Amino acid sequence: MSLISTDWLLENLNSVKIIDSSWHLPNQNRNAIKEYSNEHIVNSIFFDIDKYSDQESDLPHMLPKIEQWENIVSNLGISNKDKIVIYDNSDLISSCRCWYTFNYFGHNQSLIFILDGGLKKWKLEGKPLVKSETIIKKSNYKAVENKKMVKSKMDIDKNIALKKFKVIDARSFERFEGRVAEPRSNLRSGSIQGSSCLPFSQLINKNNNTFKSLEEIDQIFKKIIDTKDNNIVFSCGSGVTASVLALAYSLINNKYTPTIYDGSWSEYGLIK
Repeated sequence: MSLISTDWLLENLNSVKIIDSSWHLPNQNRNAIKEYSNEHIVNSIFFDIDKYSDQESDLPHMLPKIEQWENIVSNLGISNKDKIVIYDNSDLISSCRCWYTFNYFGHNQSLIFILDGGLKKWKLEGKPLVKSETIIKKSNYKAVENKKMVKSKMDIDKNIALKKFKVIDARSFERFEGRVAEPRSNLRSGSIQGSSCLPFSQLINKNNNTFKSLEEIDQIFKKIIDTKDNNIVFSCGSGVTASVLALAYSLINNKYTPTIYDGSWSEYGLIK
């Protein structure tokens, strides 16, 4: 189970590495780093989803190279044996993107957790927040890539004919069906041929940003797929909310390896 409660974290603040990986869409006019500086959970460190990505790519927050990742995590003071709790202050549940990235680079899956409800639930419960800077002691992190967890545009194009895996898009129905413009100006509207839509928000309780119950998640997925199917690839706008679906699906199918089309619609929908 990849979710932990706010009560558990409060009791274990000094025995885990805590990460704030808040990220917001460009059109939301929010500054995640500034918000973290104003208030965060004690001992937490900020994970910049944009900065800690492949800086050589024209696409937003693509997975970094393995050497880059080792350097990033080492500078965050995280070791291979650390238990990690990731939270966010985002309606996009962006903590799941950080969770996916640690999984991709081989961190022990049993040591990576999402704070269910994130900062929203933490604050609703009146749990303590600080402004003080977290002291980081550099580590020597080593990563191992699991390249089966990511799909390329070539993989997606080939699959349209071969149908070896099913693509599920986490964007809203309006964006998926091309009824509204994309938040990034260089993208056309629409979706990948043959893909299905499951807006990630359907899996989240609006009142406190927690995930719905396993029974509810199972029923939601069953409307579009066989939940025993392990050949599922998640997509979205830029790889963030696809990770929400990947985590949710792994909660109800423990044999599933989270798999994402990393370029997502930011790559597939590019206007050329």
